[in-house]
Amino acid sequence: MFKISLAMMGVLTGILILAALVLYFITAGQYTVAATVVDDASLPQIEINGVRLHAETYGDPSDPVIIVLHGGPGGDYRSQLGAKALADTNFVVFYDQRGAGLSERVPADDLNVPAYMAELDGVIDRYSPDRPVTLLGHSWGAMLATAYLGEAPEKVDRAILLEPGFFTGEEMQDWMTQAQPYMSGLGFYWQATIAAFQSLHVSGPDSSAGQDHMMSEIIHTFVNHPDNPYHCRGEDFDAPAWRFGATASQTAGKTGAAEIDLIAQGADSFPGPVLLLAGACNDWLGEDAQRVHLSFFQQGELSIVPNSGHDLIWDNPDETLPLIRAFLGK
Repeated sequence: MFKISLAMMGVLTGILILAALVLYFITAGQYTVAATVVDDASLPQIEINGVRLHAETYGDPSDPVIIVLHGGPGGDYRSQLGAKALADTNFVVFYDQRGAGLSERVPADDLNVPAYMAELDGVIDRYSPDRPVTLLGHSWGAMLATAYLGEAPEKVDRAILLEPGFFTGEEMQDWMTQAQPYMSGLGFYWQATIAAFQSLHVSGPDSSAGQDHMMSEIIHTFVNHPDNPYHCRGEDFDAPAWRFGATASQTAGKTGAAEIDLIAQGADSFPGPVLLLAGACNDWLGEDAQRVHLSFFQQGELSIVPNSGHDLIWDNPDETLPLIRAFLGK
């Protein structure tokens, strides 16, 4: 019996090795991963707190300053570039956060809420040292903006929050519960396996490229699940990105509920106006979730963007940007 068991284990091991070899060869190919500012000096960039960030600006520096905060952690600002239309009356600043997009990769220990807030503080000091700014944050970026409102309310005139994810540990647990069906099942695991083998063929431009490629493919599978309301039903989640930051995403996934509870802890001390925007197609982080978030602010208001999922500026700029302009003009 023991010999039979050993023989079966040997056969199974051989099958697994053969399957791995087959997958390795059938996924062979060229998988291009964009270079970060470290390897591509032609990219527009700044240095904040010793980290090189991909960043660009639009408009007249003498106009009111808007700082755009992208989602993730690990995403980039490419899908938010529609906000550069606001540069006719504002100075609009975009930057990829540390460890994300085309910015420099940093160790996991340097990817936490205090570090992100210190980085944002440095960006504000660089572009608007003497005047309060407007923060325009999407998803995780809206959470980061909310945390900053409690940390340095005197540096912010107003905030625009596009579907912030969660402000409490309880909300985070609810998010994870709802996300589970979109990150499980044979289809998801198969795509994740393919992405893992593809990553073995990524040869650069840096040591994080393979891992970033794999995480990008996994995130793409998650957001494009047909039942995921991040996009309107029957449509794809097609918001573009330059490059995903795997370590930033993985580190965020290990954040505990107690740390999340600190995100909005001081938000009620911010005296300025706050606009929350929600996509009409999104019954996960949309209207109901953002009505709950209104209670965290002294002067909060909510607007719903029709024909939009989670990435509002990309999905429906014709409806989103006028709402932002009207808020800025108040």
